[in-house]
Order: sequence, then C-alpha cells, then structure tokens
Amino acid sequence: MVLALLAVCLGAVPGAKAGSGAATKAPAASKGTASGLPLPRFVSLKADRVNLRAGPGTDYPTSWVYRRAGLPMEVIGEFEAWRQVRDSEGATGWVLQSLLSGRRTALVTPWDLKSGQQAPQLPVRNSDSERARAVAIVEAGVIANVHSCDGRWCSVSIDRFRGYMPQKQLWGVYENEIVK
Repeated sequence: MVLALLAVCLGAVPGAKAGSGAATKAPAASKGTASGLPLPRFVSLKADRVNLRAGPGTDYPTSWVYRRAGLPMEVIGEFEAWRQVRDSEGATGWVLQSLLSGRRTALVTPWDLKSGQQAPQLPVRNSDSERARAVAIVEAGVIANVHSCDGRWCSVSIDRFRGYMPQKQLWGVYENEIVK
C-alpha cells in the first residue's frame, strides 16, 4: 500500500534564500572547536520550540522560532555552549547546544516547496535501486530519520515506513557522505 505522508512546511525566514535543489557539499572539516567535533556537521532539533538567536547568548534577540522537533540543522560554528546553525532555507543564527541532538534527520527535497503549489511527491523504495518497489510516497518537506547512507542512497524511516531514498533528494546529509 502506498501512503502519501503530508509535509509540515517551514515558515519563511526574512532574508533567507531558498535551497538550490542540489545536495549540500561539505567544506573541508575543521576540528578546532569547543566540542571537538568537526565543522560543518548536521544535527537535529530536540524540541518543538527552539529559538534561533542573533548571537551566542540569551542577551541577543530571537530572530526566529522553530516549532518542529527533528528538523535538521547544519552546525557551522561554535562558541562555548552555543552552536551557529544554518537551516535548509539558508537562515543562520545561534542555538543553545542542549537543544540540539546528534540524531541524523533530513528534509525531503525542501527546495521543491513553493508557496501556493502542491508539494511534489517522491517514492521511498524497498531497496537502493530506481527500479525497486515503492513502500511509501512522501511529499517534499517531510522529515526522514536517516539510518545510513552509502554516498548515493540513504536508508531512512518516515512514520512507520522504512526504505531507501537517493541521497541527492535529502537536505541533512552531504553529497557523497557516508553515514553509518
């Protein structure tokens, strides 16, 4: 049975650019960070309400509020307990590290979300092949849990469905990145 899962779209962030439609390429990783983890890297939001701040501290104004636990974010900087992040639309700001999780998630083709148009639908396949049977049909903007990626395909789960999607259709993993 094929099920269409509905996407909850992100709100537009003033001044943010929409995604290009291409997979995100990771710049050369650096490890001179507060956490000792490489930059850039992907994480996800732990809570349904996360403030994006203009700077690394509660004295800085809130520029956006995310209301979607599991939303992938790209960490691009660190300062003490704060992480500078970028969302799929290109908006950047600072989030307290305790509100982020190392759990890997990805948005399905967020660059295909256009205001006033129906979101495109894409198959989740039962194996890593374009000819494999679809186990579910999902809309652009759906959050997928990423289990592994081989550089071309990712094993994902969405709701109660598990299958494979081309890595280039996901924002939350880098082009050619291996996720174990």
